Amino acid sequence: MHSQHRQFNINSTVRLFNAAGLSFFTLNLFHIAVLLFWLILYLKKVMTLKVKFYANNTNFVSGITLKELAAPEENNMALHACKNPEAVLSNRKSLAEFLDVSLDDFICTQQTHSANFRRVDRHRKGRGAYTVETAISDTDGLYTFDPGIVLCSFAADCAPVIIHDKTTGLIGVIHSGWQGTVKEITLKFLKHIISIEQCNPTDLEIQIGASISQQQFEVDQDVYLKFETLGYANEFMYFNSATNKYHIDNQATVKKQCELAGIPSSQILVDSTCTFLNSDGFSYRQDRKCGRHLIFAINKNTQ
Repeated sequence: MHSQHRQFNINSTVRLFNAAGLSFFTLNLFHIAVLLFWLILYLKKVMTLKVKFYANNTNFVSGITLKELAAPEENNMALHACKNPEAVLSNRKSLAEFLDVSLDDFICTQQTHSANFRRVDRHRKGRGAYTVETAISDTDGLYTFDPGIVLCSFAADCAPVIIHDKTTGLIGVIHSGWQGTVKEITLKFLKHIISIEQCNPTDLEIQIGASISQQQFEVDQDVYLKFETLGYANEFMYFNSATNKYHIDNQATVKKQCELAGIPSSQILVDSTCTFLNSDGFSYRQDRKCGRHLIFAINKNTQ
């Protein structure tokens, strides 16, 4: 009886469209055309969203968005450095959809090149996701134990740092430009979660993301002297007599800070992609009006 009922409905539908001068074949073509239209729109959206994953498993996801000329504002993710906020929000919504989360799950900060960091929980979800004004103020590092939160950091040449504790589930993001590195934000952050949050250094996995290379990061003596004062960065600097400039490896200095905090070197990964030289990169040194990468970390473990 069930199959007969379906056959009756199909025949009725065919007769209906024949009466209107349409064939059932035409109807199917129409449906296919509509599906193809939406599929093309979806693929175009996905193809213009460029993301590099640093981790992508059932418990932990992290990565960085990349510059894409075909995307709105070249896939810029920063509301504080944009021409069209609606385009940035569109990019963020595309990223949220791609990560299978909601934009309401994002937490963003107002970065000030400080050594300030904060612990956040699910009650802070949505801060800075839609407007700059609602972002957590004067903060360059975030961490949480709560699942389902998208911790966000923004960079264009600065060194992004992603932290994951494989035992406790703690995740964190740090924005470490040269000023943050001189202020030792990464070292202070790690010492804090080890001493206050009882994280075991051997359980911490660190990813230092794409940033400007030592070759392209040239500075004057004033910045060089600030790095020299650290007492452990000399091996990551050299002087170019032809240009009378110093060159500093910010990533290597940040990695050294991780090691000084007790993190085994084997658990610290560095993305050597230069944001100045690579076409996928936003570089403030190259263009003061450039967009920003969004660096994200998500603890997906719901247990």
